[in-house]
Amino acid sequence: MTGTERYTHGYHEVILEFYRQRTAEACAAFLLPHLQPDATVLDMGSGPGTITVGLARRVGTVVGVDTSAEMVESARRLAAEAGVDNAGFKVGSVYELPFGDASFDVAYAHQLLQHLSDPVRALREARRVLRPGGLVAVRDSDYQTMVHAPVEPALEHWLRLYLEVAEANGGEPRAGRFLPGWVRAAGFVDPVVTTSTTTHADAAGRELWGSMWAVRVTDSDFADHAVEGGFAMRSDLVAISAAFRRWADHPSGFWAWLNGEVVAAKPGD
Repeated sequence: MTGTERYTHGYHEVILEFYRQRTAEACAAFLLPHLQPDATVLDMGSGPGTITVGLARRVGTVVGVDTSAEMVESARRLAAEAGVDNAGFKVGSVYELPFGDASFDVAYAHQLLQHLSDPVRALREARRVLRPGGLVAVRDSDYQTMVHAPVEPALEHWLRLYLEVAEANGGEPRAGRFLPGWVRAAGFVDPVVTTSTTTHADAAGRELWGSMWAVRVTDSDFADHAVEGGFAMRSDLVAISAAFRRWADHPSGFWAWLNGEVVAAKPGD
C-alpha cells in the first residue's frame, strides 16, 4: 500500500489470528494448477505469511512483500518454524516493488486490491517485475455479495457501514467484480476468470467470523475509522458487536460471499 488509502482492517490481534487461518490450498486454489516446480513467485501483501509458506512448498522460491514491518518479521518467524528456507519476506509497497524488471514468474495478491486507491497502478508494477509470459493471479472479495441468516438488522447495518468506511479509506470493497477490468487495464492478456465462495456455516466457522467481528467492530482501526468519519456512533458499534455474537451462537447461522479470481499473462516479447 502506501498510496492515499488507509488500511480499513488494521492489525488487531483478532484480525491477525483470522489471517493466520488462510492457506495456499484455500486461498490460491485457482492459481495452483498454473504453478511450475521451479517458479519464482511474488506474494504481494503477504501479511503473516501463511499463504506464502504454503506456496513455497510447491515452487522454487517465493518472496512476500508487505508494508508492515511487524508482519514481515512475523512471516519470517513462521517460515523458520516451518523449516521453509525458500520463502523470503521484505518490507515494501506494491506501488514501488523493491525488485528489478523481469524478476518473477508469478505475481500473486490475495485480498489486497480491494484496499488500494489505485489497483491498476499496483498491477502495472506487478507486470514490470514479471518476466515476459509471466502470470499475475489475484483474488478479492465482493462485500456487496455477502448474505447471512438469521437476518439481523444490526448486521445489515454493519454491511452498509463497512462499504462506507472502506470507500472513505480509498478502497473498493466490491473489488472481486472489477478484477477482470483492472487486470486488462494494467496490460495483461488472456485472463482466466473464476469465482469461489467463502462460507461460514458450521460452529467453527461461525466462531471464527462472528467472534472476530464482534471484537473488530468495537476495538480495531475499523471502529475508529467509522466513528471519526461520522459513519457511526460508538453505541451503534456496540449493538453490531452484540449482533455478531448472537449470530455466532446461533446453531443455524449462515454467512457467505463471492470472491472474484483472475489469472492472466504478461505479454511475451
